[in-house]
Amino acid sequence: MTIRLNRRTALGLGTVAATGTVLGAATPASAAERPGARPISGAFPSTPATPSDQVAAAYTRYRTAAGGNWQAYVSVADPAGAPVVAVAADADRRIEAYSVNKIAVATAVLDKIDRGLLTLDQRVEVTAAIVVPGGDGIFSLDGAYPSMVTIGHVLANLLTVSDNTAVRLCGLVAPAAEINSILVAKGFPNTQVEPVANPNRFFLGTSTPRETHDLLRALVAGTLLSPASTTFLLGLLRSPVAFTDGIRRTMSSDERARIATKAGWFADARHEAGVIFDRSGAAVLTYALFADGQADPDNFGATHPAVQARAGMGRTFLAAVDRLVGTGKTVRITAPRPSNGG
Repeated sequence: MTIRLNRRTALGLGTVAATGTVLGAATPASAAERPGARPISGAFPSTPATPSDQVAAAYTRYRTAAGGNWQAYVSVADPAGAPVVAVAADADRRIEAYSVNKIAVATAVLDKIDRGLLTLDQRVEVTAAIVVPGGDGIFSLDGAYPSMVTIGHVLANLLTVSDNTAVRLCGLVAPAAEINSILVAKGFPNTQVEPVANPNRFFLGTSTPRETHDLLRALVAGTLLSPASTTFLLGLLRSPVAFTDGIRRTMSSDERARIATKAGWFADARHEAGVIFDRSGAAVLTYALFADGQADPDNFGATHPAVQARAGMGRTFLAAVDRLVGTGKTVRITAPRPSNGG
């Protein structure tokens, strides 16, 4: 796989200040607030006045501490109009999205389901040849092939444990060229997988922070997929087994259930994108955070600088918007119930 590095990374010139950053720009003091909402106290020495300003301050604080290169787009919902942009940092730069683009792959597969071309209970074969050896996920751990799984099972593994073999299984039912054409038709020409010689395989390709953000906004607005597919996709991204090392790390189980998130990591890149919901299940904050060029590129755990930065951002983001009213479709998920077997 070819690793694409931007020019600043290649030259070792990662900076803590991203070009073109807009922080809490033109934010009305009352944007999206519940009656009686007050600024969160104690988050910073001088707490910004509005939720979007608090989000912007948190982003600046934590990405500065992490260092490296950051490209991001974050917005806060405003029931009175368009979302308020809290962060826009190199938001239109087309970069390797890595596993964040698994949301886009799942969108293409679910679009085919919505059109009656596939079904969630349709089966695909997991052969030894299709398994990515040593890759993230669980298919490579099975140790017994071939087996048969449903498309629903494939998507569940794709979006929760970020299974790499699940990418290849999606390619069996949605070839690279078809995925890209579906995404273009939906208005995302920069969010594209990278085809290879085998038409049913691909690298996860590129996106921009703005397009990833806008894809998520379309999803929660109910304009990207059918209601059933929307609920299914968001249920996976909000599940307890979905990524917890970043935005959701220092949260309760109830708080984590209010966040749909997908991370992507490869080489020195550590990305994450998702949506924070209010307590009724309406979207209140949407984020696309792309970072590379930090120290410790071989550390894919929770102590990586960019992952630690996102954990700090997540706690502050949630506190900043906790009293706000979301917009778009209300999507509730069934609360998980622990089991002791039986």
